[in-house]
Amino acid sequence: MRQYPHLYIDGRWTEPTEPRALELVDPTREEPFARVTLGDAADADRAVAAARRAFDSFSTTSPDDRIALIDRVIDVYESHLDEFSELIAREVGIPVGNRAQVTGPAEHMRVARDTLRAYPFEARVGGAVVRREPIGVCALISPWNWPIQTGVIKAVYALAAGCTMVAKPSLNSAASGALLAQVLHEAEVPPGVFNLVNGTGREVGDRLSHHPDVDMISFTGSTAAGKLVGAAAAGTVKRVCLELGGKSANIVLPDADLEQAARWNIRRAFFNAGQSCHAPNRMLVHESQVEQVVPFLVDEARRYHLGDPLERTTTMGPVVSAAQFKSITDHIQSGLDEGARLVTGGVERPEGLDRGYFVQPTVFTGVTPDMTIAREEIFGPVLAVLPYRDEDDALRIANDSPYGLGGYVFGGDRENARRVVNGLRAGRVSYNGAATDSYTPMGGYKQSGIGRSMGRFGLEEYLEVKSVYGFEDEAQELPALFG
Repeated sequence: MRQYPHLYIDGRWTEPTEPRALELVDPTREEPFARVTLGDAADADRAVAAARRAFDSFSTTSPDDRIALIDRVIDVYESHLDEFSELIAREVGIPVGNRAQVTGPAEHMRVARDTLRAYPFEARVGGAVVRREPIGVCALISPWNWPIQTGVIKAVYALAAGCTMVAKPSLNSAASGALLAQVLHEAEVPPGVFNLVNGTGREVGDRLSHHPDVDMISFTGSTAAGKLVGAAAAGTVKRVCLELGGKSANIVLPDADLEQAARWNIRRAFFNAGQSCHAPNRMLVHESQVEQVVPFLVDEARRYHLGDPLERTTTMGPVVSAAQFKSITDHIQSGLDEGARLVTGGVERPEGLDRGYFVQPTVFTGVTPDMTIAREEIFGPVLAVLPYRDEDDALRIANDSPYGLGGYVFGGDRENARRVVNGLRAGRVSYNGAATDSYTPMGGYKQSGIGRSMGRFGLEEYLEVKSVYGFEDEAQELPALFG
């Protein structure tokens, strides 16, 4: 049993005010593999106080100093890649062969560093100087599905801006959160700049959301939880950045390469066992072409090798927990009960895997927009294929959702596809499977969130704006950056 008995506050590993332990369950073996210590509201208060003390000095460091700090963090982080990979396989079931989960965070750190290097914190706008200044103490609440990357993105942009922070990782991924704190400690991040308090959302998360000395809260998680965070933060009118749920649609236009669209959709939707907020788990296909895509979907879904995520041959591990397993299989059952056609997968455990929270890659056709599997975020390897009559009907179906995080379009005619792309109400839209870019903003429309992360937009989430008059001759005129 691995032991994580401390919180990280003011540059030191420290005992919580009232020690309590939580056992982390390995989702492959359905048995505890680690024990972490939980903090409470009093520990959150200690961490916020440490961050507040550190802010006065850290906020005045130069961009060059913070660039050097981020470079040290990158070097230390990359020395722990194998340890991170093995740890997240044990705590949340991510296969060790999925190296993007551990190499991606280092790339995001480099993007943040390069963004900082090029960013002008002052510019002349008309007859004034407009300054960007660090917002203050930030609370960073991260999810378990990207257990390292999401926490890294939040922390590195806070560092780049000159902010101090208190991080609360998901309890499901508290062990990798502790290892990330160790990385920052080894990189000699100044005491109080980064603090880590494991704990429940009801205690630690709620206290951070309400805390009068927290200036900004960055939360990634479910829409339901995000609403509670936003409501709590409103009491002190703190900045809120929320990346919440999604129910992304992939519109496959009639002139698309159907095989390419179908195989790509399975790979993207079922990446990370479908536990991705941007997953295209609604595939919209012209009503005359649905049967043509089914063989490609079924074949691609059946190519996954489910098994122990510590084995390099495994391409899909278990879902994170018993509760998540039940939620996903309940959704699959709802698809069957509401009349959708199951073409592969189902509620039964995969053959040969009688232990572990494994879910078969599952595809439904004959799905209508009112069905539960077409409306609710399932967060598992389940794809709903919906027919549409024409492009306007496809856009209506795609946009008929409280979510607006991601969107996808496949088609042959670029000009026509661009019209459809522009019609999707979503924060990120990809054409023909084009890769995303870490310099570009990520965030959602509607109930998928508020604010943006990554790149210049992500840096500015951690910055306040100040207009200064009487010194306009001291800054270069760059009004476009402050529009």
